[in-house]
Amino acid sequence: MVEIARSEFILGGQKSGKSRRAEMIAKQWLDATVAHRALLIATGQAWDDEMRERIARHQRDRMVRVPGMVTLEEPLALAEVLQRHSAPHTLVVVDCLTLWLTNLLMPAQGAPLDAELPIRELCRAIEQAKGPVVLVGNEIGLGVIPMGREVRSFVDALGGLNQAVAAVCLRVTLMAAGLPLTLKEPG
Repeated sequence: MVEIARSEFILGGQKSGKSRRAEMIAKQWLDATVAHRALLIATGQAWDDEMRERIARHQRDRMVRVPGMVTLEEPLALAEVLQRHSAPHTLVVVDCLTLWLTNLLMPAQGAPLDAELPIRELCRAIEQAKGPVVLVGNEIGLGVIPMGREVRSFVDALGGLNQAVAAVCLRVTLMAAGLPLTLKEPG
């Protein structure tokens, strides 16, 4: 049983167990009392067949593991949606910050957005949340330095986002091989 923090940032590599941990926390929250609600804010967009199948698989798996969690898709206005849906009886899961940043910096249509203001607004929304918030994101800065300028720029931006979110969250957990490593604890 994990003590649910007011805000937790879960990060790690791909398939490290990040989403599973967030789902476990949501299930534990829902099981505590019938008055609790859980909301997943999904940031991913289905731009191709592989991503559509990946999203559908995540939805099916989530319905089995956390049947009471409601899903809301929001690729860009994350801070606004978090503020609107945060409530003392509602745990909000955001999955994932990496795709949200991708939507801002590398949109399928239109020009890239400046992520600085949305990141500040998100951090403010986390700090002002009325209920618990669990955020999921990727740690991709542990490998070799990418070859292309655009990729290096994205890795830098994601590192900045991760640092900003980690600074405002009460708990930060790094996932590796399905195992949590606590980097920051409340108190």
